[in-house]
Amino acid sequence: MKTSPRIIFMGSPDFAAIALRALNQRYKVVGVVTQPDRRAGRGKKTVSPPVKVLADELEIPAIQPNRLYDEEAMEALRRFAPDLIVVAAYGQILRPNILQLPPYGCINIHGSLLPRWRGAAPIQAAILAGDAESGITIIKMDEGVDTGPMLSHRALPIAEDDTGETLFEKLAPLGAELLVETFPKYLSGEIQPQPQPEEGATYAKMLKKEDGRLDFSQTAEELERRVRAFSPWPGTFFEWNGAPLKVHRAHVDAGKSPGIGSKLKVAGVPAIGTAKGILVLDQVQPAGKKSMPGKSFLVGGRNWGITNESE
Repeated sequence: MKTSPRIIFMGSPDFAAIALRALNQRYKVVGVVTQPDRRAGRGKKTVSPPVKVLADELEIPAIQPNRLYDEEAMEALRRFAPDLIVVAAYGQILRPNILQLPPYGCINIHGSLLPRWRGAAPIQAAILAGDAESGITIIKMDEGVDTGPMLSHRALPIAEDDTGETLFEKLAPLGAELLVETFPKYLSGEIQPQPQPEEGATYAKMLKKEDGRLDFSQTAEELERRVRAFSPWPGTFFEWNGAPLKVHRAHVDAGKSPGIGSKLKVAGVPAIGTAKGILVLDQVQPAGKKSMPGKSFLVGGRNWGITNESE
């Protein structure tokens, strides 16, 4: 392509905002599509998605349709007259009429090494499964969910202490970097989309709050990964004294479990027996209170109901 392409960017969270900033430094982003403002926090204040905040800063026109397929939104897309659409964690499925709108199609920045972890929550899924690595894949979108042919990919090791948040923070700049490296090669025809292999394909479902409930019939290792994967959202919890007790940080004690769900102390920290091993609760948050170290929780939680003790 001899002239600078006209690009629409679709995305919502910080992951996408980092890519938008990098892309806008090199190419002409003529329009942004992001999710509507939402009420959030205790005060229920109206909050704009990070991509909308950045679009305003960069003085890029932005639309925030409730439904991308309303005629008003479609007309806005047509007025932008894009050569290409870049998508990063937008939050709505693109139908054929949008996929076919720009001559160069739509490309997506996906937070996994496809075909592993197609779907809505690939970063959390990789930690939850105990994967050794994650990464970024740039694909040309088709009508499936993250099934389009690949343009490029880059791997990143998952550290033993990575959480959903820390892995997100590592992958976001990696995605932006890979996008700006891939972009000119795709536009020039230097690289061609390659079909994804079907072998090894897995799906990462959209997460719900209830997915954070800890089931102590699993192993301590599985539960510790869940705590890390779901930090900060949807978070993890279990019922204690008739209310949710949130678990923000935990580690595995390889000692023999005294029984599924048994409460005990390990070096003065609350812990629970699992199907295999002991889950030690390093940082917790009782209902209606602030997050606190496990040791501090035991000071006030005298009715922890210890059935076993391992000092």
